[in-house]
Amino acid sequence: MSDFRGNCIKHRLLVGTFAAIPHPVAIEVTAASGVDFLCIDWEHSQISRERIEDLIRAADVHRVPAMVRVPGHAAEDIAAVLDAGAAGVLVPRVSTAEQARDAVKATRYPPLGARGVGPGRAAAYGYRIPDYLSKANAELVLAIQVETAEGLANIADIAAVDGVDLIFIGPGDLSVSIDAMGPAGKNKLDAAIRTIAETARSAGRAVGIFRPSPDDVSAWSQVGISFFVLASDTMFLGASMAAGVIDAKKQASGSEAKEK
Repeated sequence: MSDFRGNCIKHRLLVGTFAAIPHPVAIEVTAASGVDFLCIDWEHSQISRERIEDLIRAADVHRVPAMVRVPGHAAEDIAAVLDAGAAGVLVPRVSTAEQARDAVKATRYPPLGARGVGPGRAAAYGYRIPDYLSKANAELVLAIQVETAEGLANIADIAAVDGVDLIFIGPGDLSVSIDAMGPAGKNKLDAAIRTIAETARSAGRAVGIFRPSPDDVSAWSQVGISFFVLASDTMFLGASMAAGVIDAKKQASGSEAKEK
């Protein structure tokens, strides 16, 4: 499998998507599309904890790193997905340096953190615990999501926390939190995103962002963002299906007009 964490912290361009469909077939189809990684969305989808391991296993078939966005800050949720073999974790709604430090503690083994040792899939169900312990801290990606006005205000302190690999920007929640929704708030939101990105990069952190489409990836890469989560499997499915239906109806309408 690729050096996922190495590529992240070296600020190499990585493009992936959120996986929200709770079935391994969707994971395999998405993984085969050429994405650099997948982010299984446990926060905003109907994916159960029991299903996550199957989805990670499906991504492993195609040797595509699968990280998981956990529902919140609970250390047991972070441990569960990492024990299942996730390549990393995305912790949402991190608004303070203390919350960032707690994420580090939950993700890293001592002496860097306080993660407990368990005989899960990542450690070959207990048969390879020493081997897993020797490499986990160096290979697992810890991404924290900054998406609130409080997080924006505290971004310098958050970015300074050792053990955080990537600062991920959530534009949707951020726009709501700073009252910058819709076209009228675009300039304010863009300025907030630039502030987060520039501050994080100055602290040596990689920066990621969610984008609903690839239309402005080039523009955001110019401010130092290198990690892009494009839409989700459900969004791509819906958009592709809608485009196909529209095209089919246009062609059919054109044929009917020619016959007349």
